[in-house]
Amino acid sequence: MTSLAFDSPLELPCGARVKNRFLKSAMSEQLGDVRRDPSPGLATLYETWARGGVGVLVTGNVMIDRSAIGEPLNVALDDASDLGLFERWAEAARADGTHVWMQLNHPGRQVPSFLGNEAVAPSAVPLTGSLERMFKTPRALTGVEISAIIGRFGHAAELAKQAGFTGVQIHGAHGYLVNQFLSPLHNVRDDEWGGTAEKRQRFVLEVYDAIRARVGSAFPVSIKLNSADFQRGGFDEDESMAVFDALVARGIDLIEVSGGNYEAPVMTGTGMSERTRAREAYFLEYAERVRARSKVPLAVTGGFRSGRAMLEALQSGATDVIGLARPLAVYPDLPRRLLEDPSESVVLPAPRTGIRAVDRMSMMDVTYYEAEIARMAKGKPPLPDMSPWSAVMLMVGRFGMYAFRPRRG
Repeated sequence: MTSLAFDSPLELPCGARVKNRFLKSAMSEQLGDVRRDPSPGLATLYETWARGGVGVLVTGNVMIDRSAIGEPLNVALDDASDLGLFERWAEAARADGTHVWMQLNHPGRQVPSFLGNEAVAPSAVPLTGSLERMFKTPRALTGVEISAIIGRFGHAAELAKQAGFTGVQIHGAHGYLVNQFLSPLHNVRDDEWGGTAEKRQRFVLEVYDAIRARVGSAFPVSIKLNSADFQRGGFDEDESMAVFDALVARGIDLIEVSGGNYEAPVMTGTGMSERTRAREAYFLEYAERVRARSKVPLAVTGGFRSGRAMLEALQSGATDVIGLARPLAVYPDLPRRLLEDPSESVVLPAPRTGIRAVDRMSMMDVTYYEAEIARMAKGKPPLPDMSPWSAVMLMVGRFGMYAFRPRRG
């Protein structure tokens, strides 16, 4: 056990210093404009979170290729972007000495069918079950295309640094492209990019190397990494720990632990044991195992609701940072409240319209929190008692004809 407190500063391997132990994890914001630049609401939203006391803000996924988009209103960052809009976003998010790290992503095969873009992946392996008809069957990437994507990750990180973001996070979880390369189910290549666990690691390691080469040794580079995909024959804990070791050896600054994908969405709490629910942290047992391998800073996200459980996780040494996502969509000042009173806790809504088909088609478990985020982007406070029907109507107003088209698993 350690004597860590929520306000204990954290020194990263690159030398950067984080003011406390709270990290706002990435969530779907859907606040890009028609050019895939950040809307002004993102600056308003992130200043609200920064003023709420969090130490690190990780953005919702920013796509490194505007021709590879996973959701209708994704932000993309490349040479066609208006960097001034990104600068305003970053400046607002840095309020009160807060770090803001851009999450960089490529959807790979997770491109909804209603989006016009072609889906690409390590291999031409579609999503399974009911998701197969909802998402495009991908085309296998060529070696030249893989190298180009790696370069885009590096270039996007360089642009993020130029715009004033204080770090970046590679999205290596939840079934997106980096995770697809790691999975033996989704990567069935037999070339230098697949065929063995070591070759499946190559993509994520080269993405890291490309980013580090562009941003330098003193700039935080982190990753969200699956502990496992929770699919039989898929990316498992043994392979995840090997990737963990390889990234640590290269100098990664922080690893945020997660798990699951669209086909097995355990990151939302689906299928968790009662013991896990009691501890409130979905992936804490994995974090405890990898902690024995390295002292690299770890963040655990998913399930935390009470200061008691958060403090126990910190003081046990299993994690260095408490990741919060949905709680901050409803209670944006929760970190500040916990800093003042570590016994603070919250209860999140369980939004349901009462009509199962509406809840399913509207993806209520995602839409509700996007609606709260949209309120904050307009300078309004979130509503913990918001009607689920209000969330549905807001979604229809934002997405129009795409409102009830599946865009996530």
